[in-house]
Amino acid sequence: MLIAIASLAFVIAGWIWWQGRAQPIVQVADRVQASSSASNSVDTAISGPVVVVHVVGAVRKPGLVHLVAGSRVSDALKLAGGATSSKAEGSVNLARVLIDGEQVLVSASGVVAGNTSGGKISLNSGSAQQFEDLPGVGPVLAQRIVDYRTEHGSFRSIDQLDEVSGIGSALMGQLRAHVQM
Repeated sequence: MLIAIASLAFVIAGWIWWQGRAQPIVQVADRVQASSSASNSVDTAISGPVVVVHVVGAVRKPGLVHLVAGSRVSDALKLAGGATSSKAEGSVNLARVLIDGEQVLVSASGVVAGNTSGGKISLNSGSAQQFEDLPGVGPVLAQRIVDYRTEHGSFRSIDQLDEVSGIGSALMGQLRAHVQM
């Protein structure tokens, strides 16, 4: 009986070990390439985690692009065929690191998303000084917004602003009309 239990434990341990072994990253790259035939994608030489972003606006080939994690907005624009003009290219921060699932909006008018044109400030590209112009936001809270973005990556929704220390539901109600993604 003891031999049967030991054998069963050995088989289970072997199965757990087999399931937990590292998988070649090439398989991930092949799946990304296969699933992106209708969209823009990187070549099959991906080594590492993949991010998928949606590039829209003033680009030659808008749509989903697949990149290696850690890629920058400039890499996404290249896969989207480039901006339609240098003015449009200037509307985004080309050096910003991308996060999975985000949308990169390239403005045809060349208006930088972080400025206050149109009365709204971009959560993902606004500066602490710009956030200070928001109702109820002083220098300390403005810096907390920038620090949160630096620590956690780009905001994925306006509701995520509620996670910044010092922003409660009342202030969120005021800020919604003055910020954008």
